[in-house]
Amino acid sequence: MKIGKIMLGMCQTNCYYLYEEGSKEAVFVDPADQGAYLYEQVQKAGLQIAGILLTHGHFDHIWGANELRKLSGAKIYALDVEKALCENAETNLSAQCGRPETVIPDVYVKDGDEITLAGMTAKVIATPGHTVGSCCYYFAKDKVLISGDTLFQESVGRTDFETGSYSAIIRSVNEKLFLLPDDVQVYPGHGGETTIGHEKKYNPFVQ
Repeated sequence: MKIGKIMLGMCQTNCYYLYEEGSKEAVFVDPADQGAYLYEQVQKAGLQIAGILLTHGHFDHIWGANELRKLSGAKIYALDVEKALCENAETNLSAQCGRPETVIPDVYVKDGDEITLAGMTAKVIATPGHTVGSCCYYFAKDKVLISGDTLFQESVGRTDFETGSYSAIIRSVNEKLFLLPDDVQVYPGHGGETTIGHEKKYNPFVQ
């Protein structure tokens, strides 16, 4: 598996595109902003977008989603519990930031579902806490976890926004993500990459 990262937007969000070496298709995760720019960058890499995955519905992860869907023709996937944020500009905080935006995913998935796109399979792991419908995508074959704003390098996502819960995010990390192998590579929504093993040892929020 190859992983491209584009960091952009007012919150410096990590946008990822994942693809198998030699493939012409990719999966895009969390189009933070500037959907046309993101589309152009993926095309420059010689790839077409087979699907768009959202880890949650906050503005800084969806502002580019509708435009990227229109240009690529790819479907948008999100956890079913996140409907209230995806489809409400007040709840997803985009209205407060001066650019109201909603996104209606084409497919609402459930905890434990497996999504196969571009020859890769991701398991949906519901990780409530940052938002009630936050989720992570685990590519078991390659030991890659796209963690959104649930787990960061030696930190966790903030929980003071609507539908957030500190106790829930700590449970999500300890009872779900920390069950994964230590050598799983973690790609978060902000900041640098890490591993599950590193976070078990050094993340002060979940000791």
